[in-house]
Amino acid sequence: MPQPLPHPLPPVRPMPYPRRWCALAVLLVAEAMNLLDSTIMTVAAPVIHADLGGPASGIQWFSAAYTLPFAVLLITGGRLGDIAGRKRVFRAGVAAFVLASALCALAASPTMLITARAVQGAAAALVIPQTIGLIRGMFHGDELARAMGSIGPVMGLAAVCGPVLAGVLTHADLFGSSWRAVFLVNVPLGLGVLAAAPLLREDRSERRPRLDLTGTVLAVLATGALVHPLIGSGPDRGSPGRWVLFAAGLCLMALFGAHQRRRTARGRSALVETRLFSDRGFPAALAAAVLFFAVVNGLMLVVVLQLQLGPHTDVRSAGLTLLPWSAAMAVASWTAGARLVPRHGSRVMFAGLAALLLGTLGALVVYATGRPAAYPWPLLAALTAAGLGQGLFSVPFFTTALGRVRPHETGSAAGLLNAAQQLGGTLGVALLGTVFLHTAPGAGAPGARAALLGARDACGAAVALLAGTVAAAVLLHAAARTRPASPRWGRRTRNAKSPSGYGR
Repeated sequence: MPQPLPHPLPPVRPMPYPRRWCALAVLLVAEAMNLLDSTIMTVAAPVIHADLGGPASGIQWFSAAYTLPFAVLLITGGRLGDIAGRKRVFRAGVAAFVLASALCALAASPTMLITARAVQGAAAALVIPQTIGLIRGMFHGDELARAMGSIGPVMGLAAVCGPVLAGVLTHADLFGSSWRAVFLVNVPLGLGVLAAAPLLREDRSERRPRLDLTGTVLAVLATGALVHPLIGSGPDRGSPGRWVLFAAGLCLMALFGAHQRRRTARGRSALVETRLFSDRGFPAALAAAVLFFAVVNGLMLVVVLQLQLGPHTDVRSAGLTLLPWSAAMAVASWTAGARLVPRHGSRVMFAGLAALLLGTLGALVVYATGRPAAYPWPLLAALTAAGLGQGLFSVPFFTTALGRVRPHETGSAAGLLNAAQQLGGTLGVALLGTVFLHTAPGAGAPGARAALLGARDACGAAVALLAGTVAAAVLLHAAARTRPASPRWGRRTRNAKSPSGYGR
């Protein structure tokens, strides 16, 4: 008869991956490269349009062509990593991103640039979803929390540097490259990531899902049909054909929803986890993400357009004008995560919305009372308030939205929220950019007075979008307060920690 062991066996801990910290640096560079390419276009777009020509709506498409495929293909990119291996898909995405960046730098027409930007966005959708999975595969325990916590500061730094880097590179005109340098900078960064990619460890899902190709196609067609009619400032902006296309997009979106419910009912892998929508707080979170980031991205574009098309501020000064916004956002994000959210929970969202509203109203007053040909110095204070609002809102928002989902739904929920953020940015560029360009005489650049009035009208539209954001945030906050008690979601004291790391 075997004798009982005198002491229980210690739990088996996975061996730490020896090159994990170097591998983390590779992943963070790839993340920063993709975010830089998104924010860098805000400042460079007017210069590109002046060089390549074409309709004024091209300014909006230079950004939307990147964020739209990025948003729609994020979840599919994550599924490809689960199936084929995250390291393999990551390398393929980075390679495609480098190639597309080179094509952007060589673009000889707006159509060529917009096409290359779309390829960039699709490549980014392959890269970004793999980061979390690869980090989770290489780190464990306390080190995992440290590794995941490093993403936020790096992304904040990239957000701060993006507009400034775009202004500096374009203004420097290195070797006569002008705006093309903002894309060429991706080539050495991307090649460095590819050269260091062997440091990564391959990782894939134990349960390999199946791709929902039909759902992906429907999502691409629906979002494209919805966004396209919203972009444009020419004579055909009010044509019936645009609204027919918009109505077709709504029908395709309804068909996409029915397709997702049918696949889920049959037990097949769907692009969207439909059970997330049984909780009224999650749809409110998606609506808040779309509306909030529409305001943020749209306002940034409008500020730069007014500066460059109104008082004809040079591109470097336009980039530096956004520095107070980016710096305030970085400071507010750290303060919210470290101090405010652990103490006050989701209520911090409303402080952020109030600050963003104050900044937007301040910008509206500046544009309504400013001199057309003068640099709007009071605008810097308004942009600082807007940046504080973005930082104070983002941290408690994502914490509250993801804190409500079950563990097995976290990946799908995070992917949907990220997609909603990117889609909101696309819609903001489309809506607020179109409101601004609506005042342009014909298809040319607006004069100084028209630019001032266009910026004023765009700020008014942003205020309306913020009203919708507040309504969605109220629903999310109310749903969080009425969360049912369960082993995962119980009633907690003021100082207790939520599953996501913050108290309510």
